[in-house]
Amino acid sequence: MAAPSPLLIDGLQFCRWSRDVFEQMRAAGMSAVHVTIAYHENFRRTVDHVVAWNARFRDHADLILHARSVEDIDRARASGRTAILFGLQNPMPVEDDFGLVEVLHTLGIRFLQPTYNNQSLLGSGWMEPVDGGLTRMGREVIGEMNRLGMVVDLSHAGERTALEAIACSSRPVAVSHANPAWWRATGRNVSRPLMEALAARGGMLGLSLYPHHLPDSSQTTLARFCAMARDTAEVVGIDRVGIGSDLCQDQPDEVVRWMREGKWCRPGDAPINFPAQPDWFRDNRDFPRIAEGLTAAGFRPDEVEKLLGGNWYRFLRDALRPLPATSDTEAAA
Repeated sequence: MAAPSPLLIDGLQFCRWSRDVFEQMRAAGMSAVHVTIAYHENFRRTVDHVVAWNARFRDHADLILHARSVEDIDRARASGRTAILFGLQNPMPVEDDFGLVEVLHTLGIRFLQPTYNNQSLLGSGWMEPVDGGLTRMGREVIGEMNRLGMVVDLSHAGERTALEAIACSSRPVAVSHANPAWWRATGRNVSRPLMEALAARGGMLGLSLYPHHLPDSSQTTLARFCAMARDTAEVVGIDRVGIGSDLCQDQPDEVVRWMREGKWCRPGDAPINFPAQPDWFRDNRDFPRIAEGLTAAGFRPDEVEKLLGGNWYRFLRDALRPLPATSDTEAAA
């Protein structure tokens, strides 16, 4: 029996899903990809997306499978397929109903962001002028996510909200797609204190390949990205860094406006376009190429393996495991 391919795990993508994209995942040897299935949608619309994904799993069963655990990632690798992990970039599907967190978990959701840019019922997004921190509901939801085995993803959270979420969570959390703020000064990237707090609690940072997060936007070279990876690893430790590409392949430009504005405001007049990807990362087939740059930046082979998938695998192995049930007798004691 052939040995499984190397672990390659992408911490975040939101592509226009098609067989071509799934075939590119397989050409790259992708082990697992965390995909966004909802942004501003309510619970019912999110269920529609789950239904659409169920059809994809049937129609492309030779290429992809739905993953709820690392055992499913192992199953995908053994069968020459890519494991797909579901995530929400906004808590809108939870609405104001705490019980929907467990229902969403049952549907296969494994990542949830407490906020996407704006204020939510759970916390403040990075674009809010005042960060009020984690709300009472936010604390309850994080506790439920910890119990169920869902990843708290702080990629779009405000600084105070993110720090409070890290402290509140009984399990390590993630920033699935962002870069160090001192490499590009944008509120979407992550400050040194936040990175240090994340690492101190065993969390994960997925380095983003989305041009607006990169030091030189679309012109960022592979060498410069890998230098940033080296700098990041020196701050948080080699075991806390992976890739969260934020790849939005084949999406039409109108989607980026919807991502940013949803339906909460009057649409703006200025055009908003997806930026061009750097020429060394256009689609999943380029994912393995990052290894060349990491090697040139001085990472050892075992460190490259960690950055391209090993660290995400280890993190997910623990994060997706539900906490053991506590009996009433044990709780009373």
